[in-house]
Amino acid sequence: MQVSRRHFMIFAASLASTAVLTDEARADAPMLSDSDPTAQSLGYKPDATQVDKAKYAKYQAGQVCGNCQLYQGKPGDAAGPCPIFGGKQVNAKGWCSAYVKKA
Repeated sequence: MQVSRRHFMIFAASLASTAVLTDEARADAPMLSDSDPTAQSLGYKPDATQVDKAKYAKYQAGQVCGNCQLYQGKPGDAAGPCPIFGGKQVNAKGWCSAYVKKA
């Protein structure tokens, strides 16, 4: 199959625009609230120091969204998207029971 220069340029432009639009959509995602049903079921707290240690024995000090494998924000960001919560923004200093330590 021969790819013409025109098809390559169209493909490259569409790929680049998709990447840019995805980043913009991610930045506009709403913050997750404590009252969200999924947040409540997973014990999400925007401040990890407020986690009920009796109810969530798995929690250990130092576990925060910012160092979770699922967190999609950049290092140093105050908040970032999380796929567990439908891409909503979670506080980097927050915690939920789906926490998985970043490798």
